[in-house]
Amino acid sequence: MQAFHGYSACMRKQARLARRIGSTGRRGRERSPSPTVQYTVRSVPAHVDKALRRKAQKGRKSLNEVLRDALIREAEGTDLPERVHLDLDPLVGAWVDVPGFDDAIEAQDRVDPALWR
Repeated sequence: MQAFHGYSACMRKQARLARRIGSTGRRGRERSPSPTVQYTVRSVPAHVDKALRRKAQKGRKSLNEVLRDALIREAEGTDLPERVHLDLDPLVGAWVDVPGFDDAIEAQDRVDPALWR
């Protein structure tokens, strides 16, 4: 029974620590390095909403990310570098079979003996 008592004491200690840390996983009243604020923006014109959503979709970003980048640029007076995609995801499913393509590629592989004299 002593082993069980030790286990129980350990569980009580962990419970006390969890209450002290809280749901944030941090001890005490530590602040994040850069606190953030939430905004609610009302009366956005429909054409502006449409343009922002189009920009988000085109840049493969969330609307929140596009808006946050715009606010940062406006507040700091600097342009953020655009995100560069180095993958080929936009090409997936874009292949189109063109009649005669294989023949054209095969013709490029043929050696013309007249040119190699």
